Amino acid sequence: MNLKVLSYQVADSIDIKQFKTAFTANIHFADSDELFYHVDEFKYLYVFKYGIICFLGYDETEMSGFLQLITPYCKNYFDQRLSDEFDIETNAPTINYGYNKIAIPNPSIDAIRLIMLNVSQSVSLDYFDQQTNLLLEETNYQTQELEKKGRIDLGGKELKKYIGRTLNLKNRIAGNLYIFDSPEATWEDEHLNKLDLGLKKTFDLQSRFRTIQEGLQIVKENLELFKDLLQYRNSVVLEWVIIILILVEVLNIFLEKIFK
Repeated sequence: MNLKVLSYQVADSIDIKQFKTAFTANIHFADSDELFYHVDEFKYLYVFKYGIICFLGYDETEMSGFLQLITPYCKNYFDQRLSDEFDIETNAPTINYGYNKIAIPNPSIDAIRLIMLNVSQSVSLDYFDQQTNLLLEETNYQTQELEKKGRIDLGGKELKKYIGRTLNLKNRIAGNLYIFDSPEATWEDEHLNKLDLGLKKTFDLQSRFRTIQEGLQIVKENLELFKDLLQYRNSVVLEWVIIILILVEVLNIFLEKIFK
């Protein structure tokens, strides 16, 4: 049997606490960060608080209907969604990893959950990578301006917004670091642990995550430079203001003495 996993980044975040009370399908696993439903035979649903929804066994109409259902529980719902798909072939003699697919002998519900989790992690990394690249593009523009003009075109308010976007992205990644850890079920089951390690390698999760970290580190270093340059520029302006005020005062005293 061939099964298809489809995972979407639909929003910045999902209020899964409120959604859990409204959606009454058979829930197999739940905590403060994720909800995993066994809806029907060979039909599963995974909802993550960081804005990911993962389907297995759903057709296009059912997925579209569910996305409409969950929209009120989403913060900053996306019109353009990142997605990934992954095929599962069951009844294979042994586990075999391929490009965007896996062959596995009669997967358990925990194995299904593990596969859907890793596909969702991959989509989340795509999203964070996209956001990091946008910050890098802004940084590169400013460094090019610095090279051409000897100054940056950022004012104090713009720089603060830029720093805020960077810190917000770093905090969101840090807040979702748990998704890169293995679920508790893999700690006690050797087969699940082996499956988890193989999936992480297939999706290249660790390497992609390091690339995002390195990109954010570059942005951070550039922001430190921009902040120092802005502080220097402000101090120079302040020095000139003080010098002008002193000159005005001296000129005023000089004129008073002349006219007296």
